Amino acid sequence: MAQSECGAIRLFNDFFGVDNYLSLTNDTASAGDFYLGGESFEVATAGALGLQSDALSGVVELLTDTTDKDTIHIGTSVAFDVALMAPIVVEARVRFDALTARAAFIGLTSVLSLDEQMDDILDYSAATTVALTATLSGFFLSSEFTDSADWHMVYYGGTTTGETTSSSIDADADAVAGEWQVLRLEVDNNGTARWYIDGVLKQTVAGAISTTTDLAVCCGVTANTSTAARMDVDYLLVTANRDWTV
Repeated sequence: MAQSECGAIRLFNDFFGVDNYLSLTNDTASAGDFYLGGESFEVATAGALGLQSDALSGVVELLTDTTDKDTIHIGTSVAFDVALMAPIVVEARVRFDALTARAAFIGLTSVLSLDEQMDDILDYSAATTVALTATLSGFFLSSEFTDSADWHMVYYGGTTTGETTSSSIDADADAVAGEWQVLRLEVDNNGTARWYIDGVLKQTVAGAISTTTDLAVCCGVTANTSTAARMDVDYLLVTANRDWTV
C-alpha cells in the first residue's frame, strides 16, 4: 500500500513527568507512549511513582504489592511483528534498591495483559531452570535462581529451541543494588536476537523468536514471596518499522 514519512516507530519515555500512581485502584494508567499495568496496579499501595529525589534525568519507581507473583509493568499493546516491523529495539536503563525477593523482565513477549503476572510470561520457580511458554526474547532476573543477581537472556518461539537451563543463558553481568544498568535487545526480521548490557554484546541467537507471532514490549518487576519489589526505570526506548501491508 502507499507509504508516508511516518514509517519509523519510536516510543520513548524519560519519566520526567510521571505522577503518583500508588493510590489508584484502576487497571491501568497512561505513561506517555506506554501504559502502566500489572496484577498489582489496582492495589492502592502498589503502582508507579515519579521520584523527586535521587532522580536525575527523570526516574519512575515501579513498586509491587506484597503478594507473591504480583507484577507492575510498563508496556505496550500486542502490536509488533518481527518479520514485518524489524529491526525492533527495546532498551531500558534500570536499577534495584535490593536484589532479594523479586523478578524482572525487559523485552518482547506474546503474553501481556493489563492484569499480567510475571509467571504467565515464563515460569521461574526452579533454581536452575526456566519453563518457557510465551513467545519471548528479553532479559530476566530472579531471586529464585541460583545465580540470583545475574541477568539471564531468555528466548522462545523461534526456529532455535529456547534454552531452559539458567546457567546456559547467564549473562555474567550481575545487577548491583543502587547501580544503573543499560539493557538493550535487538531483533532482526529473521528472528535473530542480540542482547547488550552496558554496551557489551552478551549473546546472539539466530532464530530466537517467532517472526509471525504478534508481540508486546514489557518492562516489569514482580514480587517473589511476600515482600514488595521495586525497580527504578530511567528511560524506556522502543524502535521499529511500521507495517504497511493492507
